[in-house]
Amino acid sequence: MLTPEQLRGWLEARPRVLDGAGAGELLRRGVAAAGQLWGVGALLSAPEEVRRLHRDYAAAGAEVLTALTFRVAPYSLRRHGLEDRAAELATAAVRLAREGAEEAGRKVFVLASMTTLEDCYRPDLVPDDEALLKEHAATAELLAAAGADGLLLETFNTVREAMAALDAAAATRLPVIVSFACREGGRLLSGDEVGVAAAAVSLPEVAAVGINCTAVKDVMPALAALGEATHLPLAAYANNGYFAADAPHLAAEPLTPERYAQCALAWLAAGARLLGGCCGTSPEHVAAVAAALATESENAARER
Repeated sequence: MLTPEQLRGWLEARPRVLDGAGAGELLRRGVAAAGQLWGVGALLSAPEEVRRLHRDYAAAGAEVLTALTFRVAPYSLRRHGLEDRAAELATAAVRLAREGAEEAGRKVFVLASMTTLEDCYRPDLVPDDEALLKEHAATAELLAAAGADGLLLETFNTVREAMAALDAAAATRLPVIVSFACREGGRLLSGDEVGVAAAAVSLPEVAAVGINCTAVKDVMPALAALGEATHLPLAAYANNGYFAADAPHLAAEPLTPERYAQCALAWLAAGARLLGGCCGTSPEHVAAVAAALATESENAARER
């Protein structure tokens, strides 16, 4: 089993490439079922499309794939009468990621996504502490049993819920990456300072701390605050102009893959070691990031 120290060391050795959007990219490809529980519908009715998406990201250069488990939490499935299929769905999501990488002929790490219990853009809906601990524990246990290499706690909007999820994730003994959704000024959607959040989650079980589902223009201030608050490797994977009615702060003109990759190089310079994409990105964006990182590495080697 991969340890937090091993994953941390792997990230510190050189910059690594994360994949891009999951459910959002499936929707763009015409997989309407992906809109159900942000990806769960695709696991149920279009698993071959999920496998193909993972294959495309691996072929694009992703070294870390994110299993489509964003809303596989029993808490989320319960409302749709699917709780009894939680283990089946989690296992299928991890398996499809591994199969996609195998089809691409690539060795990757597969992380299982965990997120907020309620809408990740609505910090006002976060449940009480007792519910957070109970429900996140059930989710973490489920994802660990599904065979993931680690847990990606992503799009957290409050320090309080992130800590509850981390407590549950740490109990699995899998390596954990914790990532926060921010708005302008380096603050979480709740208003918490991201530096305070990073310091709170910088525990031995955590391999990296990051920023995701954040507008490209707001990533750099948040990364700077992270770098001042934690000694851990940093992760950055931005939202590329993909937004809903409850997330107007994400509204922006989507960037081309080439322009997005240039932004990723700026995040690299700011200390990010794991770089990829969130909503609104595609395998083309990930390929551009991978190519930019490869060129940067070649240039650095020539200068030595």
